[in-house]
Amino acid sequence: MLYFFPLMILVFWLFFIRPQAKKQKQQKSFIDNLQKGDKVVTIAGIHGRISKVNEDGTINLEISPGLPITIEKSSISMEWTNQINKPAAATSEKK
Repeated sequence: MLYFFPLMILVFWLFFIRPQAKKQKQQKSFIDNLQKGDKVVTIAGIHGRISKVNEDGTINLEISPGLPITIEKSSISMEWTNQINKPAAATSEKK
């Protein structure tokens, strides 16, 4: 019984806390590396291209030619953005 609780804590840390911290670190790195011209998708599903990165933690996202909106950087979905950019990279490598 004495070894059961530390073992449970270790398993909980290995399977829940550590992967969550790693994902948060990747998300922060992704958000910090956003640049003008990147194609992104927001967590609400809005597709667009970054037209300006502001110093206050927001970006101007052009969702249609001449139609920019201002959104928080944290509202960009890393998973969905990687999904839309992956096919473009794969087709360019084949050529």
